Amino acid sequence: MELLKIIFMTVLMFFVIVTVHEWGHYYFAKRAGILVREFAIGFGPKLFSYRRNETQFTLRLLPFGGYARMAGEDPELVQITNGQTVALRLSGDEVRKIYLDRLDSRKDVIRGEVSEVDLEDRLLIKLDVDGEVQEYRVHRQAMLVAKGKETQIAPRDRQYGSKTVGQRALSIFAGPLMNFILAFVLFALHTQMAGIPLTEPTHLEVGDVMKGMPADEAGVKPGDIIQAVDGKPVGTDANGLIERIQAAQDRPMVWTVKRGEETLDITLTPRSVENEKGGKVGSTIVTYFPSRSASFGETFTVAGQKMVDTTQMIFLGFQQLIQKFSMDDLGGPVRTFEVTGQIAKQGIVKLTQWAGILSLYLGIFNLLPIPALDGSRLIFLGVEALRGRPVDPNREGLVHFIGFAMLFLLMIAVTYNDILRLIG
Repeated sequence: MELLKIIFMTVLMFFVIVTVHEWGHYYFAKRAGILVREFAIGFGPKLFSYRRNETQFTLRLLPFGGYARMAGEDPELVQITNGQTVALRLSGDEVRKIYLDRLDSRKDVIRGEVSEVDLEDRLLIKLDVDGEVQEYRVHRQAMLVAKGKETQIAPRDRQYGSKTVGQRALSIFAGPLMNFILAFVLFALHTQMAGIPLTEPTHLEVGDVMKGMPADEAGVKPGDIIQAVDGKPVGTDANGLIERIQAAQDRPMVWTVKRGEETLDITLTPRSVENEKGGKVGSTIVTYFPSRSASFGETFTVAGQKMVDTTQMIFLGFQQLIQKFSMDDLGGPVRTFEVTGQIAKQGIVKLTQWAGILSLYLGIFNLLPIPALDGSRLIFLGVEALRGRPVDPNREGLVHFIGFAMLFLLMIAVTYNDILRLIG
């Protein structure tokens, strides 16, 4: 039951972070009047899908991200050409559906050969019906129906490329912006739940306990308060306790710990670990700082400081990765899920803080000038603003395609590396 709870909390956290990011793209694109064809969470096969207004909302199998697909970003998959035979269904004097296949089975329609069609500017279609050319007005939300699927037409003023540079930039930047806002909210929640640590520690306690190590074998539990070792109080000197553990290699030690209202004497023997100095017991020693409740104002100032500190930490990680690149330093979805599961075991307070870190990281990472990411698209918009005309869509599309392919290959490589590490 506990495992199912951890899995649920982990999946829910990723779902919220990705959904907030894509909702930013979706909302500001809609505000600009852009037709958003699909709002998807995940990639791969569909698990669940429903249509609301003009958008198909989809949940997909692989929880590695998502997308808000806007009309005009990619070539339209369904097109009509002159000479093609189609069937029209009218509502009043406007075409509401254009059928491209199974024409003989369509009822109450007008069939004919297309002699002219414009579904972007003039919104009309001309059909040769029994030798007579007839012109029909097309509704702005008319549907193209083919292979059992309906695709809404996109008049030019509903397409991504028709909007101003500012509107397009905002619809792209809104995804990372929502992640920044979510991170701030999560850090504020964490501050309210965890409180503000005081400056003076009160005791040492056990953090994580590694399975199969002396602490685990002796029955030491996370959260145990360490009062004394071999009858000598340890106080709050974590480094001193670690030195005593290292010096006691292969020699039994008696830890006096407080667990709830109970005081226990636990005997354990530190042992050597390959490539490590001195004895090890397989547990982390945490200096415990008591905390007090945060005031309303402190909640916001502390959350802001956490945003600054975490941002600096993220960029420091990028710098170290560039200076000394190693595949072992990269983690894909598998490692991220693994670490998140470990943090989820520590409770909702730790998971809230971790979710804030991941949300901030996702926002920053998406703004990097890497092809296929939001940062690269913003650079192309900046170039367009300086030149006064857009970059050739084919060239931009090629850059994004190459970038996406490279990111996908990198994802496969780090995932493979993560799996090998787990097996090892």
